[in-house]
Amino acid sequence: MAAFRDRRDAGEQLAVALEKYKNQNPLVIGIPRGGVETAYYVAKYLNAEMTLIVTRKLGYPMDPEFAFGALAEDGSMYLSKMATVNLSEEARNEVIEKQKQEIHRRIQKLRGGLPLPKIEGRTVIIVDDGIATGATLFATIMLCQNQKAGKIVVAAPISGYEMLEILEEKVDDVVILETPYDYHAVSQGYEDFYNLTDEEALEFLEKWQQEFSRKTQ
Repeated sequence: MAAFRDRRDAGEQLAVALEKYKNQNPLVIGIPRGGVETAYYVAKYLNAEMTLIVTRKLGYPMDPEFAFGALAEDGSMYLSKMATVNLSEEARNEVIEKQKQEIHRRIQKLRGGLPLPKIEGRTVIIVDDGIATGATLFATIMLCQNQKAGKIVVAAPISGYEMLEILEEKVDDVVILETPYDYHAVSQGYEDFYNLTDEEALEFLEKWQQEFSRKTQ
């Protein structure tokens, strides 16, 4: 039986597990697309500021779903150990340039071209709906480190246990609700799981903006 009904259920459970950050004025960061829905419920519960960071997987030209790394919107880049072994520098740079263009397009579409909120000195909670290879997450962590975040927290409903151990070495705090022994895909933690569109992710960000602006008026 799956641990979560859907992203709302997972996000609400995750939010409760993060309650200790409720009065620390954290910045909740969603990783598009599914992480934005999960982050919405976390930010709502914590009464926290929310944004999304555009990070793109760097996929092999012949198999784009198989990542050799990831690129964050500020240029922070994570490369797997095998990236330089299996791919020429020319091929790698071609993929990177293509994803830089896609990042720019998504910033315009998902954030209206607006810059990221201030990260320096703040507690940032990076939220995803689950962690698989971790490539986009690692690049997002690097962005937060480069922006001099005061404290970096990674939160997700589900991941593998090995990923939990890796993350504990990279960030200040890790909150993951489920680490199944036979973990192989994020979707196995959910009864209802589907890929969000850009438009659906944007709806959750806009919904948060409307609610947060009412509270601060």
